[in-house]
Amino acid sequence: MTVGLPFTALHAHADTNINFTLDWRFEGPAAPFLMALDRGYFKEEGLNVTIDSGSGSAGAVTRVATGAYDMGFADFNALVEYTAANPSSAIQGVYMVYNNTPAAVFTLKDSGILTPADLVGKTLAAPVFDGGRKAWPSFAGHNGLAVDSVEWQSVDPAIRETLLARKQVDGITGFYFTGLLNLEARGVAMDNIVVMRYSDFDVALYGNAIIAGEKIMKENPEAVAAFNRAFNRALVETIADPATAVTYVKKRDGLINEPLELRRLVLALEAHVVTEETLAEGLGAVTSARMEQAIDEAVESFGLTYRPSASQLFNTELLPARDQRSVPQI
Repeated sequence: MTVGLPFTALHAHADTNINFTLDWRFEGPAAPFLMALDRGYFKEEGLNVTIDSGSGSAGAVTRVATGAYDMGFADFNALVEYTAANPSSAIQGVYMVYNNTPAAVFTLKDSGILTPADLVGKTLAAPVFDGGRKAWPSFAGHNGLAVDSVEWQSVDPAIRETLLARKQVDGITGFYFTGLLNLEARGVAMDNIVVMRYSDFDVALYGNAIIAGEKIMKENPEAVAAFNRAFNRALVETIADPATAVTYVKKRDGLINEPLELRRLVLALEAHVVTEETLAEGLGAVTSARMEQAIDEAVESFGLTYRPSASQLFNTELLPARDQRSVPQI
């Protein structure tokens, strides 16, 4: 599942500059990136890395595609969609951070909507670009529901959870570790929140990955491998000690609520980073059969007219050695 990039050097070219974009704000899940930067792991690999916040996965992919950023962190499905629209694109995923999609449907227990079947005829709210909304056909298909069995209300991300908390809609879609905490912040009791995570209902879609642009992949793939090694080192340490890891987010943005972001980080790690697949295959990896299924589901859900190949979308050659990618025992 590679494009067979030729390289033999073990380290990046000396003093390689890498501009890196996150998919979102400086929140808990950004901890391993910021830890690797602050602890000098990138420097040890010969990299001068800058990390900027983002405004969504589609934007992160575009930033990398235009060359404004060398690498980024984005929903792998946004990369599938971009590549389908731009078949000559050479952007690739190089490290799968979220082994499954964070997409989920949220409802309120006291509404009586407890299972996917209960969603029939109901109204769900989400932005038009929300990953869960776009992947709804896959979730619906795995649960025997018609794609048009729900009605969608297009809303701004800032009011999505508020609408559900006020019972102005029946449900919402969003990222698991964001929607859950946002609902709690809006006064919804945790025991009144129903979460239907797509990954719990056989949806094969992968989640967020580190992506690399065409220029750096062609001219300096060693730098991408070096970035992966430094990040992987920090991710292993983050899994082992998330409380320390989140302090690096606080150092970057002193206005964050550290206890809240620690909870967000732990939710992301437990649900999307440490999975049966990563325990078996190691962090950052994908499996061929599931990757093919994930691409098929993305193509069908998003109504894409071109299906990118697995080798076009993801490169396994630049992952750290398998023994470095083992999930730590904690």
